[in-house]
Amino acid sequence: MKTDAAADVAARYERFAQAEAPGRSELYAQWADGVARDVDVQRIIARIAPTHRQPPLVFAVSRLLGAPEQEYAAWAEWLRRHADALIAECGRRSLQTNEPLRCAALLPALAAIDGPLALLEIGASAGLCLYPDRYSYRYTASERGSAVTCLDPPDGASSVTLECDLRGDRLPTLRMPEVVWRAGIDLHPLDAADAADRRFLTTLAWPGEQGRAARIDAALEVAASDPPLLVRGDATDRAVLEAVAEQAPRQATLVITTPGVLPHIPREGRGRLIDAVRSLPARWVTIDPPTLHSEWHPAIDASRCHGFVLGLDGVPLAAVDPLGGFVEWRA
Repeated sequence: MKTDAAADVAARYERFAQAEAPGRSELYAQWADGVARDVDVQRIIARIAPTHRQPPLVFAVSRLLGAPEQEYAAWAEWLRRHADALIAECGRRSLQTNEPLRCAALLPALAAIDGPLALLEIGASAGLCLYPDRYSYRYTASERGSAVTCLDPPDGASSVTLECDLRGDRLPTLRMPEVVWRAGIDLHPLDAADAADRRFLTTLAWPGEQGRAARIDAALEVAASDPPLLVRGDATDRAVLEAVAEQAPRQATLVITTPGVLPHIPREGRGRLIDAVRSLPARWVTIDPPTLHSEWHPAIDASRCHGFVLGLDGVPLAAVDPLGGFVEWRA
């Protein structure tokens, strides 16, 4: 008979196999489907704390520890033999997806803000989304059959090129931002120069996601060469947020970004964080699910929004891929 925790694991992994993994990683879809049908493996995963047993995290940690990227039976056999190590490692890790491609979705909002900019990211991980001025961009308006719009840093093409599909009836003005200060707050910040942290971040890329691990690795080189200020702390604590914001240079426009992090913060803490951000003399750029909070003005018709929402100071600008693959301009 299943425990409540094992039943929760079964439901969670079945949902992942059916709704989240298809189209992104056939291997993860197969593994999740296997877990949803395997009571023994469900019981092992149920020993991990609920906040650390998400399929992408468990799968990434297993690969980090040496699990074979093979059919489910081989992976499950490895898990049974290494259950204690997997449980311990998942307990000290968290989903810290640090996808630099999100900068392609953030850029239209950043381009609308007068600079120079001081960037402060909540949930920064290793800070890879704090370098929108150091990456190259290739936007393709596929619906219009338009040629690629190319943006490069002032000193030339970057080692990190972000490709994004630009959609919508009226396209935004795109320009490179001038960033003079960059900082982040994270419960467990990662070091772009640390070999173990680098390996963990690249392992968080799902098998089958073309070029993603290589893109993260190249962005880690950018961050390691000029490290941002990364503060270990809980940004839902107003004092922590205000202390870091206070360090931003006065001559720059402070921009607080929350790209994809708010869904991972419990509702009460999320409300505190949003209130604190809105109380500061700062602009707020976010990427969120359309129904996550009520800060959108005007309100969003979620039935017409395919993806997450890019917002500036609570004003919805575009529907975007949560990892930055497309921007559908709506403003």
